Amino acid sequence: MNTIKKIGTAASLLTFSAALFFSCTPDQNDAGTQYAPQMYDDTAYEPLKQADKNVINPGGMNMRLPAANTIARGKLAYYTHIPKDSVEIAAARLRNPLQATADNIEEGKVLYARFCAPCHGAEGQGDGLVGQKFKGVANLKQDRLIAVPLGHIYHVITNGRGRMMPHGTQVNPEERWKISMFVRSVLQEQGGVIDTETLNIDTQGASSDVNTNEVTGTTNPSGGATENAAATKDINKAQE
Repeated sequence: MNTIKKIGTAASLLTFSAALFFSCTPDQNDAGTQYAPQMYDDTAYEPLKQADKNVINPGGMNMRLPAANTIARGKLAYYTHIPKDSVEIAAARLRNPLQATADNIEEGKVLYARFCAPCHGAEGQGDGLVGQKFKGVANLKQDRLIAVPLGHIYHVITNGRGRMMPHGTQVNPEERWKISMFVRSVLQEQGGVIDTETLNIDTQGASSDVNTNEVTGTTNPSGGATENAAATKDINKAQE
């Protein structure tokens, strides 16, 4: 009985050693045999993956750079091509493409409460709960900021300034303009509100041509995409 056990143990060790030996390869980059390889190499192309089977794109990269001087779908008026530290240029060139309707102002109020009030405070006086601890938050009601163009506020929301961090990845372009209009019209008491019925603007649905934000649930008046396109065109002309 002991002899049988010894023979079985020896055979098992020999089999394991042979399998281990033949599974090794001198190529350290060889991943070896894959079980269910389709789970590792999906048939569908992944944007950031380099694949040997993709011989069309340089380097085998599936994702390619966008065509020059184009705007991606859903990113209308997103890129102004104004340097981050050039708030004076932004103030002079940027034009608000939206109407100061009651709906836009109300959405700006909601967005301000979510993204701005923790630092700037509900009334814009720089006394939010975060602002009380994080010193140096601007008082939006001071004369200097009341006098700046709306493009100044938009640019600072996008890129930040001083101790304020950029919020360009948190609120899309139309939302930034709505926040800017709320600050100017309500907090700074510098602008009136346009009657939506007089303008005959449909404010019920979000435009399919602009970069709307499903998280915040904001909507865009019809015609906003056209106005944004015109504003982008004017900006690009001014920068040439």
